[in-house]
Amino acid sequence: MLRRQLFNKVSARTMITSHCVMIKEHGQPKDVLFTHEYEIDDDNLKEDSVLVKTLSSPINPSDINQIEGVYPSQPPKTQDLGTSFPTFVCGNEGLFEVVKVGSGVKDFQAGDWAVPLRVNMGTWRTYGEFSKEKLFKIPNPQQSKDQGKPPLNVVQASTLLVNPLSAYLMLNNFMKLEKNDWFIQNGGNSAVGKYATQIGKIMGVNSISVIRDRPNIDEVKQDLKGLGATQVITEEENNDREYSKQVKNWIKESGGNLKLGLNCVGGKSSTGVARKLQNDGLMLTYGGMSFQPVILPTSIHLFKNITSAGFWSTTIVEKDPSIKKKVLDQLVNWYQSGELKEAPAKENLFEAGDLCDMYKQGIIDAKSGKQLVTFK
Repeated sequence: MLRRQLFNKVSARTMITSHCVMIKEHGQPKDVLFTHEYEIDDDNLKEDSVLVKTLSSPINPSDINQIEGVYPSQPPKTQDLGTSFPTFVCGNEGLFEVVKVGSGVKDFQAGDWAVPLRVNMGTWRTYGEFSKEKLFKIPNPQQSKDQGKPPLNVVQASTLLVNPLSAYLMLNNFMKLEKNDWFIQNGGNSAVGKYATQIGKIMGVNSISVIRDRPNIDEVKQDLKGLGATQVITEEENNDREYSKQVKNWIKESGGNLKLGLNCVGGKSSTGVARKLQNDGLMLTYGGMSFQPVILPTSIHLFKNITSAGFWSTTIVEKDPSIKKKVLDQLVNWYQSGELKEAPAKENLFEAGDLCDMYKQGIIDAKSGKQLVTFK
């Protein structure tokens, strides 16, 4: 009788069901995304595993490019989650809450917040089981309050890994910028651009943000200056050789040097950015929004020794994850001190239905701004 009761208790136990958004072949998201359900046996976690619940996972352009098959970094396709064909879970950025840990895990406990430390972990899911080495702990709201610090909100915590990380690395890992030095960037109104502006201000560095002309140009300029931009100019002014004299005056008056350029546009815009750099300057290209090649005159190489290089954060942080930990710690501190403000994002709460539909709609809506899928 006792053995039957024990059997009934075991058989009645339910495992945690996770919903994840996957692909088995590359293509347009609307055509290839699908939802898969699988179970996690939380009573038999691996010794070094951490069971997490997803609180929020953003939709980034790189996620979409991975789905389309045009992004250089791709997760390996496997059948580890019980599919009958090789697949991978989409999503690279997100915020998790720890539910349970394996017997060998000491650094995490239930209720902790964590973010992915490695790329291609698949964040578009409701629950996940990950090795502790693939997660980075950040303070949850109660832990922040216990330390007498303002808590991070979900947007800040779930978007640490791409835009602010990239901005920090570009400003700190390639060239030493002294106080009163300058950098110039196109795409100044982008998320990376806004983070670079703020981080530059914290560092005591001046910035010039290049933006497209638009009906509310004065409002946009004021917003960017409110974040810390020293000067904001239009693409037309950036491409005007005569206007460069004004830029030289700003630099001369400050006593600093214009050493660094950040390019995410390409085409004529990249030419204008590079021309303004002083001798031995560096232009980092991290995007190509115009779909035009980077165009640099021979003269600036010969007579100003300008260097043009590419930037991809994945290559840096995958070689040395300790760099990522250091930067994440710094970003969290800046958020808590109020020195850093998050880029706006729309939170889309998933409550029921097909999880895949949430991400498909979020990808469509991403044209109007950053989208997050959040969970209760």
